[in-house]
Amino acid sequence: MKRLNIILTLLALIGGMTACDDQLDVTNPNSQTTYDFGDSESELQEAVIACYNRIRLEGTFARVGYTMDAVRGDEVWNSSQQWYINYDNLNSPGTIEIGDQWMWRDNYHVVNRSNFVLAKVDGVSMSEDSYNQIKGQALFLRALAYYNLATYYQTVPLFSDYTDYADINTMFAANATQDEVFDQIEVDLTTAMQILPSRDEGGEWAKGRATCGAAAGYLARALMFRHKFTEAYDVLKDIIAGEFGHYELTADYGDNFREGSAYENNSESLFEVQFMDYGTGGTDEEWTPVNISSEATQGHAVESNYASQQLGSWGDLAGAPWLYNLFKKENSTDGRLDPRLYWTLVTYEPEYNSYNGLKTAAYPDGDPRSNTVYQQEITATPVSNTSQGGISIAKFTNARNNIYSSITNGLKCGVNLRLMRYSDVLLRAAECENEINGPTQIAIDYINEVRNRVALPDLKLADFTSKEALFEQIANVERPKEFGCENGRGIDLLRWGFFYNSGRLNQLVEHAYYKLDGTANTDELTAETASGSSFQYYYPGHEYFPIYQSTLNANPNLVGNSANKNEDNGPAFFEKGYTVHPVVD
Repeated sequence: MKRLNIILTLLALIGGMTACDDQLDVTNPNSQTTYDFGDSESELQEAVIACYNRIRLEGTFARVGYTMDAVRGDEVWNSSQQWYINYDNLNSPGTIEIGDQWMWRDNYHVVNRSNFVLAKVDGVSMSEDSYNQIKGQALFLRALAYYNLATYYQTVPLFSDYTDYADINTMFAANATQDEVFDQIEVDLTTAMQILPSRDEGGEWAKGRATCGAAAGYLARALMFRHKFTEAYDVLKDIIAGEFGHYELTADYGDNFREGSAYENNSESLFEVQFMDYGTGGTDEEWTPVNISSEATQGHAVESNYASQQLGSWGDLAGAPWLYNLFKKENSTDGRLDPRLYWTLVTYEPEYNSYNGLKTAAYPDGDPRSNTVYQQEITATPVSNTSQGGISIAKFTNARNNIYSSITNGLKCGVNLRLMRYSDVLLRAAECENEINGPTQIAIDYINEVRNRVALPDLKLADFTSKEALFEQIANVERPKEFGCENGRGIDLLRWGFFYNSGRLNQLVEHAYYKLDGTANTDELTAETASGSSFQYYYPGHEYFPIYQSTLNANPNLVGNSANKNEDNGPAFFEKGYTVHPVVD
C-alpha cells in the first residue's frame, strides 16, 4: 500500500510538471522578436508604419538628413560658422558624426525595416490589394533610403534581402558601386509604381503614404540622375497625364509650406514626410533610433536650423544673397514681388504692407485662438545668426504661418516636409524635353505653367536660341526660385556635373558668396565685397560626404568613397558619356 502511494504521488508530480510546462509555453507579446512577428497581415501593416517612423529621424528628414543637402548647394550657407561648417565648405575630414554617420545610420534603419517587411510579405495570406499596398510601400521606402544614401555617400553597401546580413559573416558588406545602388532603386520603384494604388484610388488611406505617383516621381528623379532623359520623360508625361492619379499646382504657392490638414497632403504633393501639428505630439524628442518613447513629440527640427536666432532658433543656416537677388530681378505682372520670396526667405519688404492677408512680421500673431499679439510688424529683416548675420529661411518653418510667436528648439515644428511636388514634375519634364529635342514650345509651356501660378510673365521660345540657354534658365532661375532652400539642390548639382567644369564651379563660387557683418546682408556680393564663399574651400571628391572613419574601421570589407580619398569624380562622370552644359549668360 505504501509503495502504491509513492507511485501515485510521483505520477501526480509528473502530471503537474507537464501541465505547468504547457501553461508556460506561451509567447510573451511584450518580448516578440523578428522570428515570431510579421506572420499576419495586421502585423505587417504595423511593420510598414514602423518603416515610415524611421524617415522622421534626425539623420533622415527630421533635421540634418534634410538640411545637409540644402547646405551642400549654392542657395544656403552656414551662418553660425560652426555646426555645418565642414559640410557647407565641402571639406569634411570624415570624423564628424552629423553628416558622416547620422544619415548613414538612420537611412539603413529604413532599409532594415523595409527588408524585414519584404522578407515576410510573400508568406502571409491576404488579399491582392493588401499585398500590393504592403509590398509597394516597403519597396518605395527602401528605394527612398538608398536614393539618400547613394546621393550623400556615393558607394554604399547594398542589402536587398533580409538574410543578407543574418550573421556576422555577411553583415560586414563591401561597397556597391553607385550604379549598382541606382539599379536597385530603379527596380524597386518600377515595381512600386506598378502595384501601389494612386492617391485617387487610395482615398483617405493614401494621405501621407507612398502611392504609385510617389514611386513614379522618384523613379523619374533616379533616371535623370543617370541622364536617362528619354525614360524619365516617359514617366513624367504619364504623371502629367494623370496615369498615377490627379495632381495639380495649388492656387497659392504658400499652401505647400503651411501646417494643418487643410494644406498638407494637398493636390500638389507627390510625397511628404508627416509630422504632428505643433503642440499635438508628446514631450519626448526622438532624435535617434534608440529613442522609442510613446510620448515622442513627432515634430522636426528643420525650423531650428532655418529660422532667425533673434526669434529663438539655433541660427545655423541662412539663405544666399544670390537667391534673394534672383527673386528681386523679376516682378509679377501686377508689379508685386514674386510671392515665392515671401515663403522662401524672411525679409522685410515694404511692398508686403499692401498685400492682402500677408504679414511683414515673422511669427507675428501667436496662437490665433488666443487673440494674443506677441510681436509688432517688423520694419527690418531679422538676422539668421546674431553674430554673423545672414537672411533667415522661411520654408518649412512657421515664420509665415502665424501659429506661435517664438521658436521652441528641437523636434517641435509640425510643417510636413514636402519631398516632391508637382511643380518638380513640370520643371523636370521641361528639362527632359530640352535635353532630347532642344528648346521647344513644349518645354516652355511646362515652365510657364509653374510661372503662371505666381503671375510671372510667360517665357518666349524666341528668347532661347539653344539648348544650353534654356537649360541655364531652368537650372539657375526657375528651379532655384521654385525650390529655393529645399532638399534637392545639392543633388541637382551632382547630376548636372557642376563640380566637374571650371566655368560651372566658378559660378557656384559666385552664387555662394556670403557676408559676415552681423546683418541680413542682401547685396549682390562679389569676390571683393564678400567675406567668403562656401565653394572656395571645395576639394575634388567632396561633393559627396565621406563615410565615417569609425564605420570604415569597424568593417574590414568597406572602403572609403571619393571624399575619403580626395578623388576627382570628373573623369568617371565623362566616361559615362555625360556632359556638362557650359555657362550661358
